[in-house]
Amino acid sequence: QVQLVESGGGLMQAGGSLRLSCAASGRIFSRDNMGWFRQPPGKERQFIAAISSMDGSTYYADSVKGRFTISRDSAKNTLYLQMNSLKPEDTAVYYCAVDRATGWTTPKYWGQGTQVTVYS
Repeated sequence: QVQLVESGGGLMQAGGSLRLSCAASGRIFSRDNMGWFRQPPGKERQFIAAISSMDGSTYYADSVKGRFTISRDSAKNTLYLQMNSLKPEDTAVYYCAVDRATGWTTPKYWGQGTQVTVYS
C-alpha cells in the first residue's frame, strides 16, 4: 500500500503562485511514476502533469504547459507542483497519484486532494 498526502492548496489571486506538495509513504518504489490530476467544480478529473521514474521526463496538459512545473524529490518521497500565473480556471481539487506501468490509464494510488481556488 502507498499513502499520498497533498498539501499547499489555498486561496490565491489570479496571477499568483502556489506550490503543492505530495508526501508519499508506504511501499513507494523509485520506479513508480507520479503525477498530478485536478477536478474542477462540476467536471471530470483531468490529467495535469506527470514525471517519469525512468529518466525524469515531464509531461503536461496543454492548459498548464509553461505555467506549472512538476518535480520529485526521491530522497524525501515527495512530489511537487509549482503553479505560476494562476488563472480562475485553475480552480479545482488537486490530486497526486502513483501509476505503475499503465500509462496513466488506471493510476494505482490517489491522495485525498487539496483545494485550490483562484479568484480574479
